[in-house]
Amino acid sequence: MVSFSAGLARRCRTHAGDLVPYASTRNSARDMDVIRAALGERRISYLGYSYGSYLGDVYTTMFPGRTDRVVLDGVIDPARYGPRLLRGTEAAGKHALRGWADWTAAHDEDYGLGRTGDAVLATVEGIQSTAERAPLRVGAYRVDDQVLPTLVFNGLSQDNPSAYGDFAQGVRELRRAAGGDPVSPSPWLAELLQFLLTGHDSAYGSAQTAILCGDGTAPRDPETYWRDLRRADPQDRFFAPVTNDINACAFWGPPRERPTTLRADLPALLVNATGDPRTLYSGAETVHRGWPSSRLITLHDADQHVVFGVFGSACVDDAVNAYLASGRLPATDVSCPRTRS
Repeated sequence: MVSFSAGLARRCRTHAGDLVPYASTRNSARDMDVIRAALGERRISYLGYSYGSYLGDVYTTMFPGRTDRVVLDGVIDPARYGPRLLRGTEAAGKHALRGWADWTAAHDEDYGLGRTGDAVLATVEGIQSTAERAPLRVGAYRVDDQVLPTLVFNGLSQDNPSAYGDFAQGVRELRRAAGGDPVSPSPWLAELLQFLLTGHDSAYGSAQTAILCGDGTAPRDPETYWRDLRRADPQDRFFAPVTNDINACAFWGPPRERPTTLRADLPALLVNATGDPRTLYSGAETVHRGWPSSRLITLHDADQHVVFGVFGSACVDDAVNAYLASGRLPATDVSCPRTRS
């Protein structure tokens, strides 16, 4: 990963060296305000998912008084934001993996990965062990022991039967590949492998990388990441290797601006699931405490990243829609069960 990350940073400088220094959240916020002005709007309403929650934080700080209704869903703790944002999410990832494994075991007649959650997890571990010995052949792709954890990580952001089924089908194909069978990947697995291993959709990944690296510094010494990996749970073969690994930011130039010191308060509506494996619920709680006039909608018992209009909770969707329609925040925080509408 050291050579890959260094090469990615080098290619960004080679092909977009005149643009890379200006890729940052603060400049994205400035672009947003140019759009607001071009539309002739005095104020804008804002819905930000995941990274968009941090962009909303920065925009409302840089341009106070220019927002109306603000909804932040999948809330990033600004104090944790940076090139190593995902460190600390390992326990939530493992919880989500267990939830998927239990669901998959209950549907063993469809996927054949194991009749218990433990058996399903053992199947995934076995695939990783095979990939450590030699890359798996999956259609035109080669999946090694560094790619497989990223597939697992990416398969666990949505807590619903459709997403669980896509991931289970992908794991089923990976198990066949581990057994030496010829495999044509399912649409879900093919799309993810194409994104990870080719230049397909590189504009999205490149922009995300450039902004993250442009916002803050990362440790430069590869040994830092190796030490973190060695300190991680040795039984964690899927999450710690992803969250602690080196990335292109280690080879990036220094940011042109200091991080934004966020405003002291904002009457925003915050939304988060308690089991969010990407933006931890504790981050939403931290932002809520820092913004006394905000309200927090909590979706309980769901390993779901971003909720409004995605998970299918009438409790969440109705509360957010009421705020967007009226501009009035709920009188108190809102607690929602995981029941879907």
